[in-house]
Parts: sequence; C-alpha cells; structure tokens
Amino acid sequence: MKLSARDVDSYCARPDKAKAGLLIYGADGMRIALKRQQVLAALLGPGAEEEMRLTRLSGADLRKDPAALLDGLKATGFFPGLRAIFVEEAGDAIAPAVETALDDWTPDDARLIITAGTLKATSKLRKLFESHPNVLTAAIYDDPPSRAEIERILTAAGVQSVPNDALALLETLAAEIGPGAFAQVSEKLALYKHGDVTPVSPDDIDACAPQTSDAVLDDLFNVVADAKVAEIGPILSRLQAQGTQPVGLCIGATRHFRTLYTVASDPGGPRSGVQRLRPPVFGPRRDRITRQASDWGAPKLETALTVLTETDLALRSAGATAPAMALVERALIRLAMLGQRRV
Repeated sequence: MKLSARDVDSYCARPDKAKAGLLIYGADGMRIALKRQQVLAALLGPGAEEEMRLTRLSGADLRKDPAALLDGLKATGFFPGLRAIFVEEAGDAIAPAVETALDDWTPDDARLIITAGTLKATSKLRKLFESHPNVLTAAIYDDPPSRAEIERILTAAGVQSVPNDALALLETLAAEIGPGAFAQVSEKLALYKHGDVTPVSPDDIDACAPQTSDAVLDDLFNVVADAKVAEIGPILSRLQAQGTQPVGLCIGATRHFRTLYTVASDPGGPRSGVQRLRPPVFGPRRDRITRQASDWGAPKLETALTVLTETDLALRSAGATAPAMALVERALIRLAMLGQRRV
C-alpha cells in the first residue's frame, strides 16, 4: 500500500502499530533518516535501544544471511513493549528475504522499518511493499516541508508560542535550507528561548538562523553602504591580514549592492523587495537592507554597480599598474562618498 505524499508526515508521526512494516525511500538521505527516526520514536517510545527493542541490520547483512531478518522479527525481547527491526541501505537483493519474513509475520512479531535510496517503479522491493496488504511505502521527495510539518518539528524541539509572522519566516527558511539544518535551527531556537515566555520574534530567528557570509565582510559592506568613509581603511587592513583577496572583495561588494538594487527597484518599494529576497533575510539584517536600499535609491545604486564593474575589470586587466587592494579601497571610498550625497 502506498502512502500519498501529503499523508507521509502524519503517518510517520502516528504510525499504525497493527501494520507489519514500512518502506521509506527517496533520493535525500537526510530526509529519509529524519522520517525513520520519527516513525521509530512513535512506534517504540523512549528507551527502545537501551531496552534492546530495536535491532539494526543493513542490506549487506541480509544479502549474506537472509534468514537473519525472520529470526530478528520472531525473537523474543527481554523487556516488554513493541519491538522493531530497522534495515538500512536496502535494495532489491533483499526482496526475497523480506517477502519470506512478511509471509510468516504475526502481530506478536517485531515491526519492520526499511530505508532505501531511489527505487524505480520496477523495483522488486518497492513492488513487494506496494502490493502487500499489511505494509506501507512512503516516498520522500525534496519538496519543502509543509506548515504542519514545520509546526511538528518546532513542537518536538520544544519551541512554543510561534506567531504567524514568525512561522511564515520559518516556512521560508525551511524551504531554503535542508531538513537536517532546519531541525538544528529548531533545537537552537528552543535553547535560545529557554526560560523566555515571550513569543518567538523575527530577531530570535535571525539569531538562530545559519549565517551564510563572513561577519567582517558584512561589516565592510555595511560601512560602505552607510557612507562611513573613515571606517573603511581599518576593516580593509583586517581583511588583508586575513588573506582576503581584492577580487573577492569586489565580488562581495557587487553582490551586496546588487541586493540593495533589487530591493530598491521593486515595484512595491523596499519593504516589499526585501521580502522577495532568496535566501531570505531576517531581523536586524532585513531592517538594515531595507534602510540602505531606501537611502540609496535605485539610480545611485546603478552608479555604484557601474563603479564596481569598472573596478572588477581593472583588477582582471593584464595592464593594471596600481596595487589591486588600492584599487578596491579607492572604489569603496568612492561608493561611501556617493552614499553621502543627497539626490
């Protein structure tokens, strides 16, 4: 029996304990692992491994010893409670052993959870699970998690009181980062809010979201965009001491000002433009980008991008005579002075 894509998450959260087993397959190993952890936790409850109610096997183990699966399902546990056999990295080679075990399965036996990579429609293992009346299959796709799944992950991590605006930001974040990374963000957010009864805010999310750029580079580009000419030299010296290359600085500055231009030129204005950015930005960084885009405006940002393009060409020119870092510093100072002008 096949589970529909919309039913997979709810089933893994509350699996039918009367069923003999579940096959979880898909291309993303992290998503598969998270679903496997979820369904095993729901089936067995806490302490399953310590109580030896969970047995782990691999597809390679069963290829060498096919009888191990049926023996594991029939074994009697020392502790009371439901037992499970988990088989990872399964393939079609174990289909005969699985079919034999399922034909001999009774409700007193352990439950069977199998994970596999991508399985074609012609896969023997997949066909077996889809046609057998007492087991189910769950295909895991790379679709962004639904709001219900996000709420479940947050609840499992211990995150409480998430208003709609914060939940919308988390939905956007979950669509941009992998499921494993989002689970880590949820756990980090729970620790960050420990003892704090106030609702989760965008600033809280910003503090816990993974950072995608170097902080010192961010400092430099923000200093330039905020037209603080005097602060450019010291930060550049720090970056140069760290081995940052001039071409990399020019590329990073171009990316920053292109982002500002995208926000400033949005038909709905900067506040609308910043909401369309991908990957999304949150909290103080979002406010800063909105303010900078508003202060500069699209015309001045076009000029800034022209300056950076000319600098990039000069850096890559074989006939360049000036030191590369000096070219970059001059361009950044020009931009900061341009930012001081009022149109």
